[in-house]
Amino acid sequence: MPPENNTSARLRYDFLLTGHDWAYLLSLLIPFVVYDLALKSLLIFSRPMDPEIGEALGLMQIRMSAPKPTGVGEGLALMQSDLFFNLGYVLLWIGLFAAVRKGVFRWIILGLFHLVTICILLITTIAYQYFKSTGSTLDSETLMLGLTTFDELGSLIASEVNAGVLALVVAMVVYSLLGPSLAASLVRRWRSPNANYSKDVGRWPRSLQVSALGLAAVACFWLSLQPHVGTPGVSKSFARDAFVNVMLTSVEVAQGEELSQGVTDLRVEPIPSAARFVSTPSTKRRNVVLIFLESTRAAATTPYNKALPTTPFLDELAKRSLLVANAYAIVPHTNNALTAINCGIYPPLQASRIRVLAIPETLPDICLPHLLKEQGYRTAYFMSQLKDFENSQQIVQNLGYEDFHSLEDMNTAGFEPTNYFGVEDEVMLEPSRAWLEQRRDEPFLAAYLTSAPHHDYLAPQKRYGRMAFTDNDEINRYLNSVRNQDFFLKHLFDQYRQLGLYEDTIFILLGDHGQAFGEHGRSVHGDAIYEEGVRIPLLIHDPQRFKAGARLEGPVDQLDILPTVADLLGYKIEGGRYGRSSLLQPLPKNRTLMFSCSSDQGCMASLKGNEKYIYHFDDRPDELFDLASDPAEQINLAPERSLDEMKRRRSELVDWRAKVHSMYDEVPGE
Repeated sequence: MPPENNTSARLRYDFLLTGHDWAYLLSLLIPFVVYDLALKSLLIFSRPMDPEIGEALGLMQIRMSAPKPTGVGEGLALMQSDLFFNLGYVLLWIGLFAAVRKGVFRWIILGLFHLVTICILLITTIAYQYFKSTGSTLDSETLMLGLTTFDELGSLIASEVNAGVLALVVAMVVYSLLGPSLAASLVRRWRSPNANYSKDVGRWPRSLQVSALGLAAVACFWLSLQPHVGTPGVSKSFARDAFVNVMLTSVEVAQGEELSQGVTDLRVEPIPSAARFVSTPSTKRRNVVLIFLESTRAAATTPYNKALPTTPFLDELAKRSLLVANAYAIVPHTNNALTAINCGIYPPLQASRIRVLAIPETLPDICLPHLLKEQGYRTAYFMSQLKDFENSQQIVQNLGYEDFHSLEDMNTAGFEPTNYFGVEDEVMLEPSRAWLEQRRDEPFLAAYLTSAPHHDYLAPQKRYGRMAFTDNDEINRYLNSVRNQDFFLKHLFDQYRQLGLYEDTIFILLGDHGQAFGEHGRSVHGDAIYEEGVRIPLLIHDPQRFKAGARLEGPVDQLDILPTVADLLGYKIEGGRYGRSSLLQPLPKNRTLMFSCSSDQGCMASLKGNEKYIYHFDDRPDELFDLASDPAEQINLAPERSLDEMKRRRSELVDWRAKVHSMYDEVPGE
């Protein structure tokens, strides 16, 4: 088509900007808007979870894996924040290009246009993948943690990014850099070469037009902060545009501080120190073995779910052990769990803070390895995982373990991968045997961390095959991974018998945390505050006790392990302030257990008796469940309770959070 030379045509094309500028801007802004809205639409209209998951994991009922709108109108309402953000973003750049038309500042604006757009596109893509994998929205803390620990979490990220996603990201970045220039050059060829800067149209001066665009952009950005949350089960953070949510969480003042007003007891709680075991007439220097069952939820094991034959060895062992029916992880994250179990104190509550435990002398002489070392015990830690994953080696050594054995020290030939950082748990048997043979004549503490049930559930099958627990591939791989772990447990116990160590060893087996599969919209474990994420198996097997089996209803948590070990060995604890008592003694009445998600302002929960309260930092309504009548946590009783009761439960959690944070604020070297 030949170029139009009349003035009216030029004015139509050149309102505020030249045709070249319009082409440059819109060739990137239009795909930007379409891409952002498309990703949100995919999340909103995603399919609900396969109901067979509930059957396979022994749940009475399940919820959907993603918010499900009632119709197109409701779906569009959930995109309100995204629509306003995108409109504001388009108006912002039109205004900037119109306001700065040439010179060095124009080049700065041009560079920022590409840089900011690429950054937003990347963050939006990461947020989409993160929600798709976990059911949680991406916040600034999680994003920064991933960026600063990319060398440690690279394998985790790679497991979630397939070739298609990687190709999409590369194409997106390349187009964002080159596409606008190509589009503008095509327009330049098509239009008259004399067409230059735009002419002002109408009676408004250009400055007023640009100002109007700026105000409109600000108004749209403000409206993007006001998400539509009319759909039941939808959080504010999900209803926000992904980039808006990340930015908002980076500048928000911690809501816990606001809610702490009116809480009378906010004493600083220092980390306990100077604790020690003291011998008594009943002291017996017996061996202690701690077995941490990676990502193992209670309902995935046969002792807790008789309809699920995943762990026949564990089931037989439970018949000659103390089985705790209701045991809980405090934070559904491995290193947090290791701290709670070994040290008897609350761990840092967020994933971003757990790295403080890698600082030497964070926990001075209060953890079980320290305490037993002073009594002449040797200590060792074995893991079928890579030592650098989440800084594991340094944290474990700071807990007090003398000898550390990870995959780097083991012969992995012939062992299949279990996930992106581990292999079959039997890989630990050879180094375990070698270590035990050298120390069979002295008391020891040995700890084993498995890897089989951890995401991404590769479920090795060459050695033991696979069973068909369900038609859902992911769930079936997880359950077979739990089954694979059970074979390791049997072989480990056989090893202790063969070495003559079994009768004089106390074994404590427990999950570090559970694992979620979308029952409440959450997957994996970091923010799975519901029963699937925090309820864990716990067995105490002592060949000299519980020969007919015993059962403790609980509830108990991981802080109870250290005083229980002291009681089993006959030691008295002096110094320190652990705040827990042995499971061999009557449990204190009316005690409250506290839990936290691993993200900074994700969620917290408290359990009093059978009632479990969950606080989502006002991201969604409070929840209250009666676990006795509603173990699947489907009936929210919070709306039926008084506001004062909910406020009191919330204040208790905020108070607890502040105290735990204060414990690690003055860590040496922090």
